Amino acid sequence: MASAFEYAPAPESRSVVDIAPSYGLFIDGEFTEAADGKVFKTVSPSTEEVLSEVAQAGEADVDRAVKAARKAFEKWSALPGSERAKYLFRIARIIQERSRELAVLETLDNGKPIKETRDADLPLVAAHFFYYAGWADKLDHAGFGANPQPLGVAGQVIPWNFPLLMLAWKIAPALATGNTVVLKPAETTPLSALFFADICRQAGLPKGVVNILPGYGDTGAALVSHPDVNKVAFTGSTAVGKEIARTVAGTRKKLTLELGGKGANIVFDDAPIDQAVEGIVNGIFFNQGQVCCAGSRLLVQESIQDELLDSLKRRLSTLRLGDPLDKNTDIGAINSAEQLSRITSLVEQGEAEGAERWSPACELPSSGYWFAPTLFTNVTQAHTVARDEIFGPVLSVLTFRTPDEAVAKANNTQYGLSAGIWTEKGSRILAVANKLRAGVVWSNTFNKFDPTSPFGGYKESGFGREGGRHGLEAYLDV
Repeated sequence: MASAFEYAPAPESRSVVDIAPSYGLFIDGEFTEAADGKVFKTVSPSTEEVLSEVAQAGEADVDRAVKAARKAFEKWSALPGSERAKYLFRIARIIQERSRELAVLETLDNGKPIKETRDADLPLVAAHFFYYAGWADKLDHAGFGANPQPLGVAGQVIPWNFPLLMLAWKIAPALATGNTVVLKPAETTPLSALFFADICRQAGLPKGVVNILPGYGDTGAALVSHPDVNKVAFTGSTAVGKEIARTVAGTRKKLTLELGGKGANIVFDDAPIDQAVEGIVNGIFFNQGQVCCAGSRLLVQESIQDELLDSLKRRLSTLRLGDPLDKNTDIGAINSAEQLSRITSLVEQGEAEGAERWSPACELPSSGYWFAPTLFTNVTQAHTVARDEIFGPVLSVLTFRTPDEAVAKANNTQYGLSAGIWTEKGSRILAVANKLRAGVVWSNTFNKFDPTSPFGGYKESGFGREGGRHGLEAYLDV
C-alpha cells in the first residue's frame, strides 16, 4: 500500500522449518496412516503452493484414537497433579525453544503475518501451558469443591484462524485436570497440530494422552458423536455449533462452544482519537479480520464521526499487505479460496444494499487468496454487513448520539462474544460495560488476551469459558 516510507524486504527464513512431504494421523503416540488410506493436501494461502500431504481420519480412525485415549486415561488421571504439571511445563518449554520454527510453520499454513505468529500466537501458546501446569496440583483449591475429578476422554475440534493457540486453549486445561484428548485440527491448517504431536513425544508424554486426527467435517462429526467421548469442546461457526449441540443433546457429554461474533467497538466523543484508531485497526484487521471476537462493528459518537474516519482512513493507507513471511507485513492472506469467496460475496451484498465501500489504494499479489482492508460507511442495523459475521478484513461503521443508544445498537445482534469501549471516563466504562451482553469487554484497548482471563460468549456466540480458573470447570466433574 502507499506509504511515506519505503520498507526494504525483511523476509523470515523458511529454512528454520522442515516440512515433510507427508504426515500421518497421531494415535497412541505414533504416526500412522488412515485406515482407508485417504489423504488430502494442505496449501499455503499466500502462494497456493502445496505444503504437504496429510492423512485424512475416518470413523475407524476416530474409534481407534478414542480407545487409545480411554486406555491412557486410567494411568494419566491417577498421576498426582504435580506429575502431570511436569509434562505441561516441559511442553511449554519445548514450545518456547521451537517458537521460531512454529511461527514460520503457522504463517506458511495459515497465511497470517509472521509478526503475529511470532509476537502474539506463540508466546500465548507457551503461556497457556505454563499457566495450566501451575493449576494441575491445586485443583482442590480452584473453587469446585474438594477432590474434583476429570471427565475422561475429551473430543476437541478447533478452527483454522489460530490453529496452535486454539489447540493450547483446549489441550492445556484438559491435561492439567487429568483428561486425555482426541483433537481434530481444521482441514486447511493441520500442520502445527501435527508438529505439536512431535512435541508431545519430545516431552515424553505417555502414549494415548494426546491424539491428533486431521480431517474434514465428517471426522469432527464422528468424534463428537462417539459414545465413549465424555467431553466435547468446539470453536468454530455458529451453524456447526448448533449441529454439535443437537448431536450431544440427550447424552451425558459435557459441552462447551465458542462460536461466531459481531463485536461492537464503541468510541465516545472524549476518546483519544489516535489511540482509538490503533485499537480499531487491531480489532478488525488483526489476522485479516479472521477472528471470532473481531471488532467488526464500529460504533462512533456522531459528533466525532468525520474526524475519526479521516484519521482511520489515513492509518489504513499505511498498512502493508503482502508476503506474510515479511516482518514488515501487516495484512496477510485469507486462509482459503472458500473463505475469500464468502468475504467477497458478503461485501458485494453490502454494496448492493446501499452501504458505501472504501478501501485504500492496494495492489494485491497475483497468486494466493487476498482481500484489501475494507471500510463500510452509511451502514444501518438492517444491512447484512452489520448483522452477519463476515470473518474478513471488513469494518462496518455506525453512529450513535447517547450512551443508551450505543448500548442498544451494540446489543442488537444474535452474537455476544466481545465489545470494546473507548472513553476517558472510568465511570462511563463501568456503566456501559455492565450493560453489554458480551463475554469480554475491552476498555481503551482491543484483542488483548491472557491465559489467566476467561473467554467465551453469550447467545449465539456459545457458552462455557476457556482460560483462567473458569477454564478448568469444563474438564472437571463438579
